[in-house]
Amino acid sequence: MRPTSLLLKLLIAWLVLAVAASVWEKFAILWQIAGGALLLLLIVDALTLPRRGRITGTRSLPGRFALGVGSQVTLTVAHSLRRTVDLEVFDGIPTAAEAEGLPYRVKVPPGEFAAVSYEARFIRRGQYHFSAAHVLAGSLFGLWRGIHFVAGESQTRAYPNYEPVVRFAMLAMANRVGTMGIVKRRRMGASLDFHQLRDYQDGDVLSRIDWKATSRRSSLVSRDFEETRNQTILLVPDCGRRMRALDGGLSQFDHCLNAMLLIAFIALRQGDEVGVVGFGGVQRWLPPVKGAHSMPKLLNHLYNYETSGEPSDFIEAAERVMTLQRRRALVILLTNLRSEDGATLAASVSAMQRRHLVLTATLREQELENRAAAPIDHLHGALEYGALTHYFGERRQLLESLRARRVLTVDESAQMLPVALANKYLDVKAGGLL
Repeated sequence: MRPTSLLLKLLIAWLVLAVAASVWEKFAILWQIAGGALLLLLIVDALTLPRRGRITGTRSLPGRFALGVGSQVTLTVAHSLRRTVDLEVFDGIPTAAEAEGLPYRVKVPPGEFAAVSYEARFIRRGQYHFSAAHVLAGSLFGLWRGIHFVAGESQTRAYPNYEPVVRFAMLAMANRVGTMGIVKRRRMGASLDFHQLRDYQDGDVLSRIDWKATSRRSSLVSRDFEETRNQTILLVPDCGRRMRALDGGLSQFDHCLNAMLLIAFIALRQGDEVGVVGFGGVQRWLPPVKGAHSMPKLLNHLYNYETSGEPSDFIEAAERVMTLQRRRALVILLTNLRSEDGATLAASVSAMQRRHLVLTATLREQELENRAAAPIDHLHGALEYGALTHYFGERRQLLESLRARRVLTVDESAQMLPVALANKYLDVKAGGLL
């Protein structure tokens, strides 16, 4: 039972009357009468508070949350009293979520209910619990409020933001993948399997014309090919402390997860299988899965990946890949390279190249590029520009050394990484490199 602001105002008025009674005796009797009436009113009003079980509620949650994307949560609150009740509702949201519009105040007439809707946004991935909602119910005269716990506990999950995956699926169905930036490559013969015969179309190369079928039908017939299937894509995300840097409100690791979801979605649609090996403090392994129906399995495996405080060990990553993945695969290493990574990265890549095709995807830090592009108007800015230029030069040298070792590379900003990585994968398929 809690006092309301109205009760506090009445108590202040009664104290003012007490001060007046101490100065003028004629106010003493009035002060005593007012005190007795106020005490009686407090006791009577406290008896009108709703008892336990008279306030009920249910919670409606979406099936899942996407990181950084607001989703609607609805609390339905009702009571069994014969009067209108003033309610103040605050839901038991997890600490990893943000919500606007709470607490919510509403008056609920007898026999009716109130649907309280608000938008919840998770700032961290993982599995979370909504605890019971707190409802403050007012007394008849509004002097007291009693707390009630309704709706119970609800469990939910916050997944990586898979909006790029959904966009790609929608555009693919409309044959407009190119509008997203993903370019459909012309396949080379080394990566194609025969699919079917079809009528000749303008633009078909002469080498694809089936002359035997053409002679039988007396019309040009072309051979149709499709990309080689049943290949393996192994995603190797860096879960070390370097991936904790924020970029556009999300950590670089979360941007990597978004890119992994898109490349996994495309690869599964292409008929390839996708596996995951974490390193940098995370010792988790998902054996390669195949088929579009495996996308939920990938989501459930990746949604609670977290970065650790440990340094990234590329030698450890190579050892785990070589131990866990025996079949040749396209190994996609997702990280944020530093100049000091040269020696260990070269050794780990060389070890994996004995069996696999290695693609290193590294994120450029947009904040550093923005600082380098800013105008220089003082000595501190000039020194900062010089340091950034040196940093970018070392980074370019590291990437060039990887390319000299015939390692595929993708160097993009966090926002452009998903599309750039998808295009690189299609290039690999088109060139028959795997």
